[in-house]
Amino acid sequence: MQRVLDTVERVGNRVPHPVMIFVYLIALVIVLSAILAAVGAHVTYQAYNPASGEIEPASTVARSLLTVDGIRFMFTGIVQNFMNFNAVGVIIVAMVGVGVAEEAGLVKALIRKLVVVAPPRMLTYILVFVGIISSIAADAGYLVLIPLAAAAFVSVGRHPLAGLAAAFAAVASAFLVNILIVPTDGILTEITNDAIRLVDPSRSIDLAANVWFSIGSVAMLTILIGLITEKVIEPRLGPYTGDYVVPGESALSEDEYRGLRYALWGMLGVMAFIAALTLPPGAPLRHPETGAIIGASPFMNSLIVSIALIFMVCGICYGMGARTMKGANDAIAAMQKAIAGLSGLILLLLVISQFIAFFNYTNMATLAAVSLGRILQEMNLDALWLLVGFVLAVFLIDLIITAAIAKWAIFAPIFVPLLMQLGVEPEAVLAAYRVGDSPMNSITPLNAYFAMIVTFAIKYQKDAGVGTVIALMLPYVIWISVLWTALLAGWHLLGLPWGI
Repeated sequence: MQRVLDTVERVGNRVPHPVMIFVYLIALVIVLSAILAAVGAHVTYQAYNPASGEIEPASTVARSLLTVDGIRFMFTGIVQNFMNFNAVGVIIVAMVGVGVAEEAGLVKALIRKLVVVAPPRMLTYILVFVGIISSIAADAGYLVLIPLAAAAFVSVGRHPLAGLAAAFAAVASAFLVNILIVPTDGILTEITNDAIRLVDPSRSIDLAANVWFSIGSVAMLTILIGLITEKVIEPRLGPYTGDYVVPGESALSEDEYRGLRYALWGMLGVMAFIAALTLPPGAPLRHPETGAIIGASPFMNSLIVSIALIFMVCGICYGMGARTMKGANDAIAAMQKAIAGLSGLILLLLVISQFIAFFNYTNMATLAAVSLGRILQEMNLDALWLLVGFVLAVFLIDLIITAAIAKWAIFAPIFVPLLMQLGVEPEAVLAAYRVGDSPMNSITPLNAYFAMIVTFAIKYQKDAGVGTVIALMLPYVIWISVLWTALLAGWHLLGLPWGI
C-alpha cells in the first residue's frame, strides 16, 4: 500500500498544473457533449422539483457545447459562471477575517494554548471530532479548521500534512453526519418525504430520522480517522523536514495572555451583537415570514460572514492586547496580505467554475446518475445488497456531482420507493445516502475546496501537488468507505433504530 501511495503521489505530481488539467477537462467535455448529443442520449425519470416541492416526471437530453446555443453560452457566460461560483466569495470573505487573526498572532497563540490544554494522545481525535461536527457552520471547517490542524501538528513536532489530512478527512469525508441537526437535514428530509409519498401518501419521516445512526457514525469515524492518521499517514510521511518554523516555546508570554483576554472580550461582544440581530422576535436575521432561526434563514445564510467578523474583531483585539497591532492600518494590511495570498487559488477557481458550468450545461452528470440507478434496479438484488449497491452508486456519482442535495433530488425518487417495496425503511435509504455521499469528497477535484487544500499543503511542503493530497487522502477514502458501509449493513441487519 505504501508503494501504491508513493506511486499515486509521484504520478499525480507529474501531471500538468491544475489550471491546465481543468483546461483539458473542458476540452474533453466539449467533445463528449457533441458525441452524446449526436447519438441522441437521453433519460426519463421521476425527480424532485424544488420550485413546486413535488416529485414530477422529468426528461433530460444531452446538450452539445458545439451548437450555436452552446458556443454562445461558453462565450457569454464566463463572467457570470465565475460570479455564481459561491466558493470564491466564501473563501475571500472568510480569509479577510482569518487573515487578521493570523497576522496578529491570535491563531498561533490559540494553537499553542490548545496544545498545552489538550492531552497529547487526544490531540488528533479532538481535531477530527471538531472537524466532523463543523458542518453545522457550513464551509467553516474547510476554511478555518484544516489550516489550524496543520499548524497544531507542526507546533508539537508532528508532520503538518498529517494534521491537514486528518482535518480534511473529517470535514469532507464525514460531511453528512453530525451529533446535531444541521440545515442540510431539513432539505434532505423534505425530498425524502416527497419520494415516500409515491408509495405511501400517509407516511413521512422527520428531521431526527437518522439521529442515532449519525451519532454512531460520528463516534466510529472519529476513532477511525484518528487511527488512520496515526498508524498509516504519519508513518508514511516520516519526520517533518520542511522549512516552516516550529514554535520553540509552548508557554505563552504575558503579552499573549493579555491579547487572549482582549480577544475573548471581543468575541463576547461580537456574539452579543449577532444575538441581538437574531434572537428577538422580528430580528433581521430571522426568517422574514416564519421567524425561524435554523434552516433557510438569514442567520444560517450569513454564518460565514459572522465567522469572518468574529475572527476579524478577535484578531484586532488580540493584536491590541499583545501589542502586535497598533491600529486600523495594520488590520487593513493584514486583510490585503490574506487576499494577495489567494491570487493563485482565485485563478484556479476561475477555470474550475467554467468547467463545472460547462459540465452542468451538457447534462452528462444527470445522464450518468439516472443510468446507474436504472442498472441497479434491473439487477434484482435483495434488500441488503441493493442498499449496498446504492451506496456504491452514490460513491461513483459523487466524483462528478459533489452537491449533496442535487444528487439526492435525482436518487430519492428512484431508490426510496424501490427499497420501500422490498421492506426497507426510508430512514435506512437516507442513511445509506449519507454514507455514499461523503467519502469521495476528499479526492474529487470537483470539490470546490480541493484546490485550496493543495494550496495549504504547498505552504508546508514546497513540492506538494494534486498527487500529494490524493495520496494522503486515499487511505481515508478506502477505509471509511468499507467500514462505514459495514456499519450501515450491520445497523440494518440488527434492526437498530435509525433515529427518533
